[in-house]
Amino acid sequence: MRARIKKEGMEWLQAFIIGMVIFAFIRIFFFSNYVVEGESMEPTLEEGNKVVVNKLGYDTGDLERFDVIVFHANESEDFVKRIIGLPGDKIEYREDRLYVNGEKVYEPFLDQQHRDEDSRGYQTGDFTLKDLTGKERVPDGKLFVLGDNRLGSWDSRQFGFISADQVVGKVNLRYWPLEEMAVSF
Repeated sequence: MRARIKKEGMEWLQAFIIGMVIFAFIRIFFFSNYVVEGESMEPTLEEGNKVVVNKLGYDTGDLERFDVIVFHANESEDFVKRIIGLPGDKIEYREDRLYVNGEKVYEPFLDQQHRDEDSRGYQTGDFTLKDLTGKERVPDGKLFVLGDNRLGSWDSRQFGFISADQVVGKVNLRYWPLEEMAVSF
């Protein structure tokens, strides 16, 4: 009887260890947790929000306009921003409205800011990619990113394009605070 209990205990311990190894593997290679710092993505993401970043499939071809991503800004900092321009896109803002390749594109995540526009003026400002970067279009392998809080975001308007290689992954889930839990943005 005692030998059977000892054998069962070892099986449970092995199962637990294997489970922890699988969990660590998934956590390291597929998903990461991040805590949002700063106001650059308000009101979509606010200071202290906790999010899950999907590290799978972040090649340039897998990223889409308006995906919220985390990327390596430098060796010690990661930023969270929204993709506005993909490789080959010609980006322009006129009267606080986005134009991609000459076509007006609706940005639903800016509705609150646009409602407040009368009291605060334009949120994004007028510019073309050429004004900011000297390039007509987003180069291959690069992305143009902006924060949703256009008045309080340090983004591609200041630091230029980011490389697709800098992308950690897409923000797929906000899980904290619980009452603001949301999937995709």
